[in-house]
Amino acid sequence: MKWTIHYSKEAKKFMEEHNIVYEVREELKNFLRKLRGDKINVDVKKLKGNWEGYYRLRKGKLRIIFEVN
Repeated sequence: MKWTIHYSKEAKKFMEEHNIVYEVREELKNFLRKLRGDKINVDVKKLKGNWEGYYRLRKGKLRIIFEVN
């Protein structure tokens, strides 16, 4: 299965300013591996309300909001 990750313009700018591009990519890869069935511990939560359809992935102080299409 092939995956493509797209970032918003604001997210890309934030990641580059804080030098966390690699960390974000690795956490998203871990989430995708978990979806595939690998035994990986990832702190993911489905969001509710206005953010329904999105997920929140937490790694320390970093929060990644994303959706899966």
